Amino acid sequence: MTALTLSTAAASGLRADAIVVGVAKGAKGPVVAPGAEAVDKAYDGALAGILETLGASGGEGEVTKLPAPTGFKAPVVVAVGLGAVPENDDTFSAEALRRAAGAAARALAGAKKAVFALPITDAADAGVLAEGAALGAYAFDAYKENGKDAKNGKAPLAEVTLLGGKPRDAAYKAALARATAVTEELNRARDLINTPPNDLYPEAFAAVATAAGKEHGIKVQVLDEKALQKGGYGGILGVGAGSAAAPRLVKLSYTSPKATKHLAFVGKGITYDSGGISLKPAGHNETMKCDMSGAAAVFAAVVSAARLGLEVNVTGWLALAENMPSGSATRPGDVLRMYSGKTVEVLNTDAEGRLVLADALWKASEEKPDAIIDVATLTGAMVLALGNRTFGVMANDDAFRTAIVEAAEEVGEESWPMPLPEHLRKGMDSPTADIANMGERMGGGLVAGLFLKEFVGEGITWAHLDIAGPAFNESGPFGYTPKGGTGSAVRTLVRLAELTASGDLG
Repeated sequence: MTALTLSTAAASGLRADAIVVGVAKGAKGPVVAPGAEAVDKAYDGALAGILETLGASGGEGEVTKLPAPTGFKAPVVVAVGLGAVPENDDTFSAEALRRAAGAAARALAGAKKAVFALPITDAADAGVLAEGAALGAYAFDAYKENGKDAKNGKAPLAEVTLLGGKPRDAAYKAALARATAVTEELNRARDLINTPPNDLYPEAFAAVATAAGKEHGIKVQVLDEKALQKGGYGGILGVGAGSAAAPRLVKLSYTSPKATKHLAFVGKGITYDSGGISLKPAGHNETMKCDMSGAAAVFAAVVSAARLGLEVNVTGWLALAENMPSGSATRPGDVLRMYSGKTVEVLNTDAEGRLVLADALWKASEEKPDAIIDVATLTGAMVLALGNRTFGVMANDDAFRTAIVEAAEEVGEESWPMPLPEHLRKGMDSPTADIANMGERMGGGLVAGLFLKEFVGEGITWAHLDIAGPAFNESGPFGYTPKGGTGSAVRTLVRLAELTASGDLG
């Protein structure tokens, strides 16, 4: 992991591989951003002009490298674009800072240390810059020769020093500690998502959760296939029936002696999704190791809450199964009796995520938490609706849905409120069972949300986050987002736990 430190020393005297400065896009050309005044002065105030000559505009994520001024111990200056100059001399947004820090950290792969002379006006700025840098420096190299990318031979940036951050100030230290905890767990979620399914199957995922629980004082309970059978978890067992790797339901319980509220997070954990008997078409299988991204997000959020010592009880439920075709697999037309007692006619075995979530949601409801939030790479329909960078938010309470969207925006995650139209429920009526796992094709993401709603306990506030779009980035990296697993929804869940702890969320 990238080490994060604070410093108020002069930029010229710091030993590092590079000094990172910000440049914004102004009406008449690039503008050097606050934080880089000493660097600009060393160029005799001509840094903006030099950058423009080199083709820099200050556009978001743009990276330009140039030799450092005479007298600097770092040999290179890296200018990173922050986007448009804020109107009315306003400060740069948190997300602009986060993305710039991420782009710079990614561009400095192979370096041991970089000094970031980016805009910092308070401890919050230091926190988001630290977040962006740590997330941008991420690389999944566990399967690379010698632990680094064989193509370019560059390991992730090892250390980032934030210039202008006050190392002895309590607020700055707290912001850095928070950023460190959250990004380390988010990057662990990315690692899990990126791990090949032959190494990350339900039992293996459960073992990771158990080890983390011991490390961070989280109580972990694992229900294996025998316990699931005894308990009547027909949804989880039905999805996992075709695989040689047996399913698991994992409960992680973080409790605070000062807590007055209880949140439950439920994550879809399909460690590989072939579609089952309703096999996915060619070209749709290669990235299906990412179908456990919801469970990874829940896992990371619970551990983050524990590491931050939040004054709220947080329970995480990981519904883990591998969806495979075989002689023992659930067939289209089969009826499953769920943990709640309801029966479900399985019309499509590739609509499996809602089946494992249904069991976990009902189990979570038994504890009567103040709210339940489930997270899942649930439907391709949500990707069609919102694209690859935005997750949908559905809820049985409009105010709660709004609060989640606002929390996501605050931490830099793109989300959008989605409805749960009651008229779509009729499409899931089954002549054989209480409900079918499929309904109308149009509005399929909303249909899935309505299905899940059926398995939430009466009177419990609930929300569903469909992260099918942003969970796995198949295109090139951008900002602090890498190619592959992204850790979508982790920061939103952590922020919701913080707001609940402080009494600002319900």
